[in-house]
Amino acid sequence: MNPFNPTSLSRRSFLHQSAYGFGGLALSSLLREANAANPALGKPDHWKGVLKQAHYPVKAKRVIFLCMAGGPSQFETFDWKPDLKALHDKPFPESFTKGQQLAQLQGAELKARGAFTNFQKHGQSGIEISDLFPEIAKQADRLCVIRSMQTEQINHDTAHAFMNTGSIIKGRPSMGSWLQYGLGSETEDLPGFIVLTSAGKYGQQPISARQWSSGVLPSRFQGIQFQSKGDAVHYIGNPEGVCQSTQRQVVEEIQRLNGYLAEEQNDPEIATRIAQYEMAFKMQTSVPELTDFKDESQATLDLYGVKEPGDGSFASNCLLARRLAERGVRMIQLYHRAWDHHGQIEEGMKDGAATVDRPSAALIEDLAQRGLLEDTLILWGGEFGRTPMGQGSGRDHHILSFSVFMAGGGIKPGMTWGATDELGYRAVENVVSVHDLHATMLALLGIDHHRLTTKFQGLDVRLTGIAGKAVKEIMA
Repeated sequence: MNPFNPTSLSRRSFLHQSAYGFGGLALSSLLREANAANPALGKPDHWKGVLKQAHYPVKAKRVIFLCMAGGPSQFETFDWKPDLKALHDKPFPESFTKGQQLAQLQGAELKARGAFTNFQKHGQSGIEISDLFPEIAKQADRLCVIRSMQTEQINHDTAHAFMNTGSIIKGRPSMGSWLQYGLGSETEDLPGFIVLTSAGKYGQQPISARQWSSGVLPSRFQGIQFQSKGDAVHYIGNPEGVCQSTQRQVVEEIQRLNGYLAEEQNDPEIATRIAQYEMAFKMQTSVPELTDFKDESQATLDLYGVKEPGDGSFASNCLLARRLAERGVRMIQLYHRAWDHHGQIEEGMKDGAATVDRPSAALIEDLAQRGLLEDTLILWGGEFGRTPMGQGSGRDHHILSFSVFMAGGGIKPGMTWGATDELGYRAVENVVSVHDLHATMLALLGIDHHRLTTKFQGLDVRLTGIAGKAVKEIMA
């Protein structure tokens, strides 16, 4: 009998433990069928993914999501609107906003707010990028800027949930969890889905751990948050007096006992427990090596703008993201909380841009130099955009238009996609929904978004819900 398979119950064991005799045999058969339908309940070895064959040609092997938490203004980043600047501080035309949902500006006198910064065309592609981002601008010919994003949620937590899980319903798996479930991980010594956070001086918004939850998938697929400052993982070392061989013996004994429990109960969380004990043991060696930057040259540290490795900065996290990508981590998510500028947008945007500009560009450049950019998909952007109308000295939340950029991993470089109206209020050309974005990302990873599903309460659950269409025009 396989001690690690919670549904391979022997008849003798089942009859012995069941008060219902042959009814137990029928249930045992059903459990075997369920196990065949859901391999996540099976043997808790190194998980290689539920998809045994790619649906499409694989162009990306991993994802790095640089999440600008709080919603950066598209008008000071990637969507230049000279007409809006000309209208600055004048009444905003009612024809744009009548009957529309606004966040905190509902019922207020609406005045146009033009960009406080200028834009220039960059690279052979001539992409217009804000002067606040001179280093990202140098990467223009590697970027695909999407200016026509729209979302359905106007508040931070639900908007983050929608961007990460495709739903505002709690319990839905995040992008990284879907990738882990579908594709597994290339590393056996680190979690396949790792999250890092940092924060600026202005516009901070809290981030809930549900944004990297595995939801209805077994918890072995959830994201693991590494600490950005100090030890990446708490208590990673052995207590004083406990050697590696002793620790190995303890882990093996716990695994043996969990194996017995797995024989008796059809619970995927037991398989998770077994897998996570083994992963924790391996991380005692892999994590200290991962976070030791002594083998990084001074030129590399300067490229990212790292002042002190492991200081909790976005720059240090970006360099760590490259090291994670090199080691085969499937999904790497960096949250930088600095973009909720209802006021002081000029100070806030300048500070946020100065913090993330160089590291973001350095990550792209560094991956390219190491031959990793071609199969690493980078996504940079927030959960929504900001209004073209002012809110005091800032901008309100906005869902009808915002900008993101993508790079590497099968994305066409040096292009823009979609457009907003003359004042940037609404995406009007080649509109891209969050579901479309997810479908596109999955397609680049070789996955048909319709076919990566899991059963929950009798229904097929998927990242894109009942919507989503891959944007083939931006795929190389």
